[in-house]
Amino acid sequence: MDDTKILVIGACGQVGTELVENLANLFGKENVIASDIKDDAKFDVRYIKLDVLDRERVERVIREEGINQVYHLAALLSATAEQHPDFGWKLNMDGLFNILDLGKEGGPLKKIFWPSSIAVFGPTTPRHNTPQRTIIEPTTVYGISKYAGERWCDYYHQRWGVDVRSIRYPGLIGYKSLPGGGTTDYAVDIYHKALSDKKYECFLKSDTSLPMMFMSDAVKATIDIMQAPAESIKIRSSYNISAMSFNPAELADEIRAHIPEFEITYAPDFRQDIAENWPASIDDQEARKDWNWNHAYDVSEMTTEMLEQLAKV
Repeated sequence: MDDTKILVIGACGQVGTELVENLANLFGKENVIASDIKDDAKFDVRYIKLDVLDRERVERVIREEGINQVYHLAALLSATAEQHPDFGWKLNMDGLFNILDLGKEGGPLKKIFWPSSIAVFGPTTPRHNTPQRTIIEPTTVYGISKYAGERWCDYYHQRWGVDVRSIRYPGLIGYKSLPGGGTTDYAVDIYHKALSDKKYECFLKSDTSLPMMFMSDAVKATIDIMQAPAESIKIRSSYNISAMSFNPAELADEIRAHIPEFEITYAPDFRQDIAENWPASIDDQEARKDWNWNHAYDVSEMTTEMLEQLAKV
């Protein structure tokens, strides 16, 4: 591990915030660099302002710092990308190409992580226990860009041997960063509002079930797939992973076990249409078989942890 040099691009996002901390604990602070488009950010590791669309600057950082692993997290998420489709496509695709190209060009970069999403699935995909290989017809800019990215990752691996690894994140829930513009972000915001206001107005219908995962499990999956032997990674597009599925009403019930006076109301908006085109539950047997993926948190354990941690803020 001594020669591992990691660059996290998009480190200020929901995943990056916790991923950087975990990588620093595992590999040492001196071996991890966080980057994002903000002028400055608070990390316990070195921070560099970096735009993944600036190919020359990204290449310079990778070569000068001897970066051999990149976690490329920069993206415009589902709801935000629907409001800015041109930029959503540009950021999500051109950024990925910049990293994949640097992976194939013989420099220090040897291993790449790039996240896909359940947004690749669409209305024709089986909604329950969605299999790894199935009908994929996404209906959002985010989903289209993620599915295109999956195919390019597989292509770069098959043609040029680029060691790129990917997982399809479900909805992610954590307490160390604020929601980032995703359709599943109600399941983060609801905890903040439960503590501050004892009530929440949800932008999805009460019975809209979606696959979800506690952030510590998502970070664990991200590091686990990157640490797995290359021969264990049988899928180079993107792996299904899952932990739990629930709807807003069920999550509200879990919160009431801790805050009995909590109330929830519903005002579905454009994100309801997005959610209805996504799976309600995911089959992730191949990730569990190939690289021993396993989750730790269910919805009750996650709710306890979220409320306890947010109450400290």
